[in-house]
This record gives sequence, structure tokens and C-alpha cells, in this order.
Amino acid sequence: MNPKTTWTLVALAVGLFAFIFFFERHLRPAGSAVTEARALPELDTGAVTSVQVRPAGQLEIRADRTNNTWQLTKPIVYPAQSAMIAGLLHALERLDGRNRITSHELRNRPQADKEFGFDPPQFSLIVQQGEPRTQILVGRLTALKDQVFFQVVGKDGIFVTDAALLKLIPPTPDDWRDTALVNLRELKFDRLAVSSGGKTFEIEWSPKSQLWRMIRPMEARADNPRIEDLLQKLQAARVTQFVTDDPKADLDFYGLQPPGLELALSQGTNPVVLLQFGKSPTNDASQVYARRSGEPAILLVPEEPISPWRAKYDDFRDRHLVAVASGMVDTVEIRGVENFAVQRLTNDVWQVVTTNTFTADTALVHDLFGSLGALEVAQFVKYVVTPPDLPSYGLEPPSRQYILRVALTNTVSPGTNGVVAQLLFGAVQGDKIYARRADENSVYAVRLSDYQRLPYASWQLRDRRIWNFAENDVSKVAIREKGKTTELLRSGTNHWAFAPGSQGIIDNYAVEETVHRLGELTAARWVDDGAQNRLRYGFSDNSDQITVETKKGNKLGVEFGGVSPQGFPYAAVVLDGQTRIFEFPLRLYHYIQTYLSIVPSTP
Repeated sequence: MNPKTTWTLVALAVGLFAFIFFFERHLRPAGSAVTEARALPELDTGAVTSVQVRPAGQLEIRADRTNNTWQLTKPIVYPAQSAMIAGLLHALERLDGRNRITSHELRNRPQADKEFGFDPPQFSLIVQQGEPRTQILVGRLTALKDQVFFQVVGKDGIFVTDAALLKLIPPTPDDWRDTALVNLRELKFDRLAVSSGGKTFEIEWSPKSQLWRMIRPMEARADNPRIEDLLQKLQAARVTQFVTDDPKADLDFYGLQPPGLELALSQGTNPVVLLQFGKSPTNDASQVYARRSGEPAILLVPEEPISPWRAKYDDFRDRHLVAVASGMVDTVEIRGVENFAVQRLTNDVWQVVTTNTFTADTALVHDLFGSLGALEVAQFVKYVVTPPDLPSYGLEPPSRQYILRVALTNTVSPGTNGVVAQLLFGAVQGDKIYARRADENSVYAVRLSDYQRLPYASWQLRDRRIWNFAENDVSKVAIREKGKTTELLRSGTNHWAFAPGSQGIIDNYAVEETVHRLGELTAARWVDDGAQNRLRYGFSDNSDQITVETKKGNKLGVEFGGVSPQGFPYAAVVLDGQTRIFEFPLRLYHYIQTYLSIVPSTP
């Protein structure tokens, strides 16, 4: 090897070792002054009003704070990412002033500015707090690349800090631009107009009802969950690319002249923001060009949160005929084959008011409200109808009505007679039935299967508890099965015997448990009403039957008929002088078949 080259490499190695030893390890000669703990003790991030960043060879980036909101003002005017700016300011505030190379240590280094990367600097930062301003110059990385040199103009020496600082300094304006398509949380608006394909609909927020309502092209209830979901997705939408800020950009190229979709937000008649959306890039259908009217920036945003707004306005109408919970209603009137009402007594106790008033089954009342709430428009048949139109849909008179009322003392709309909603049903058309609300001018069609879940007779809401007796109240159980009859007598707890003329095998404990469960008999489902309907459910004059006789002489009997499509045995009892047909609970029926079945005599 050339001796000259060898000595040159040795000299460089020694120089590098000295540089690392004295500067990157920041060892101080004895007696050196202790520097301040913070490099910028005067910096108060909360008082900063402006931040300027000048990347080497690039345009100045400037952000100004007004009313606690950061806005880019150079080289473009655009909302800024406040969190990014705050992150840089907090990092500057925490810069350690102890890792410093003093001017004394640099006195023999005439090329120090060039050597440490300040001629020119990577970045020049100017932080302004009202009138006072602080300038920071960011130099090059240290030899180990884990730290970076910086200077504070007007302060002695060169500081060293973690290279992570560089990640907080924006090399381009786009790094500080707010990527939110629109910040709805900071906008005050109560109207939204959606224009797509030459058609426009408009919705309005009601502070009173806390709901959106369609106001154009017609007055109608709006699909609030859908609208709120789409607004949240719009709020979450992020710009994937800032395409151009050229005010003379060819809008037609981006499908923005005219736009394919516009979302206009306003407060009353005062415009707030107009979002315009064009076409997708030829190579990426998942993105769409967008802009805010009045701003030159053309953006690229995901198509997914935007495309649902292109739907027809019917898709933004509320498809539920009524949205109401049992706690919001005090009375439901049902008019049709039978006219009756279900009334709230206290809390969650209800009664059926008809020819005879009786207790309603709370669970069945809840099912009623659930079935009403599940009624969805399968078809918007006619948007506006007049009285002469109604007979053609079977709605004048209606075949059935459901009127939901709130107590007049609770109503917020005096003069409405407490009516929350009035649903009218008309003629059946295939698998659908026509329906309307009394307070709306439209005719709808709902699925017939959903309509058929609604109760039409008072007995369908009767308390499903058939009777209530304890086994200790029982004196005798008579069993009729396949034309044969036997009787069991109870003489005490778990003590049963056959009456004279009856015989078989008795499992005392099992019979006691079966009778106990029979005393709590609850219908699985009401099926029909009236003795005239017995035959269709498999009952005859000689049906299997169990009759319980109490110590007070009361006789409680239940008959068994055929089997329902769901596999439940049909049963019938007489309540209030009327035959009630229901589905018998399977588990209890299994107990009866096992422990109360008649055992044939041994030949």
C-alpha cells in the first residue's frame, strides 16, 4: 500500500475518534460552565401564534394559530393538522440544553458552520409568540446518525438532540395539511342537500325531536341511523393524496365540472361548506377526486364513504312505519275484527280493555311493540295520495288500525289527543299489504308476514298464565286418556294413591313434581278462541284430559288435541266462560306423558 495513503487514513481515523470522543460524547474540560437544562426556556407552546419552517431549497411553510385552530398560510392556505404542529412545539420546548458544544470548544474550527451542517441548515424554524420570536437552525446528523445538531440564533454554541426531532419537521406543506375531508364536529349546520345525477334531496335537523327529516322533494321521515352513520364515515374520511392546488386546474379532467355528487351543508339558509366529488382515477376505482367549493385544492379520497350518498332519495327515507318503545306509549287501540285497547296500569303492568277487562301478558305486549317497530316499508307505493285514492288500496275504510297514544298529561303536543302514531292497513296485494300513517300522505306496502305477527284479537294478549295453584291445595287428579279414566288422590306431601276403581303404578315424587308444575301452567302461545274452533285443532268430545280438583271443590281441566306445526301439542281450557286454545309447553307435556299416563291393567 502507498505509505502516503496509509498515513492519510490513520489521520482521518484519529480525527474521527477525537470528534466522537470530544463532541458526540460531550465530555467537558474541567471547569466548564454548567449550561441550562432547557435549550429554549423562554418557549411557551400555549403562547405560540406562528410557526415557520424553511426546508433547504424549498418554499417556506407557515402556520398561524387563530382561536386555538392552526391554519397553513404559506405556501398555500389550508387547514393544518394541529396535532402535528403541537408535537413539534412540545419537542422544541423539551430540548435539552446541556448537550452543547460551546463557542470556546469551537474557537479553533473556522469551518464549524459547514462542518455541523449549518451552511446551509437542513431546516430553519421560526417560532413566534406574539412579538417575541425564536429561530432554530437544524444541521446535519452526527456520525452515528442517532442525533442531530441544532443552533438557537442568538445563543452560544451548538446543541445536540435526538434525531427523532427531524420526524416532526415537515419537509413539504402536505406533511402539515389536515387530511380530514371535512371536520363536521367544528361546523354548525342543520341542513344537508344532496345532489347526484341531476336530482336533489334535502334533509333538516329538528332540535325538538333530535331527528333528521326530509324536506325536499317531499316532507317525510328520514332514516336517522343511516344518515348518522354516513355522516360519521364522512367525518372519518381522510385525504389519500393532495393532487393539485392549481386554481386553473382542468376540473373537467377530474369529473368536477360539473361534479357527479355535491353535499351542501348549511345553517338555515346560510351556506357552511360545499363538498364536490368527481370521477375516479382510471387506474383506481376505489378513490375519487374531490374538492371544497371556493378552495383550489383537488383531493383524492376513498370512494367507500362517498358512494352511499349517490343513492336515490327513497334510500334516505325511514322505512320503519313507527319507531316507538313500550315505555313511550300508554295505550294501544286496535280496531278491526274486534275493537279493543291495551292500557298501561303501573310501570310494566298492562291490561286489555274490551267487553271483559283482563290482565295482559307483559311479554306479549313487548312483542306487540317489537312487531310494530319491525314493520318496514317494502315498497313506496305512492308518494302523495288524496282521499279519493284511498279506497283503491283498501284504506277507506281500513281493514285494521293501530293507534298509539301517550297519556295527555305526558304529551308534548297539546291538541293531538295524545296520538303518537296511527297506522292503517288496507288490502292484501300478493305477499304484501298496503299501509299508511294517518299523519302522512304516502301509501306504503309492507310484508304480509310482518303484518300477520300483529295481534288482531284481545285474547292474543291475554296473560299466558293459565292458573296458579300449589300441590298442597290439590285433593284429586282425574286423568282421561284414550277413552279410559283414572283418578289419583293426594293424602299428604308426596303421598298419592289410586281412587277406588283405578289402578296402576305411582311414582309419588314424580307425580308431586308434575302436579306442582301443572299448577304453574303457562301457555307457550295463544292459538285461537272459542269452542267452535276446537275441531280444527284436533279436539273431540273424547279428547285426552286432565282435571285437577282442589280442596275447595274447584275443578281445573285442560284438554289435549293435535300437534302444531312447531311441534307443540294443542291444549284447551275454559277461562271466563270461554274456550281458549293454546300451545302446551313441551317439557311439562313430557312430564304428564311419563308420570300421569294411564297404565293398562295387567290381564
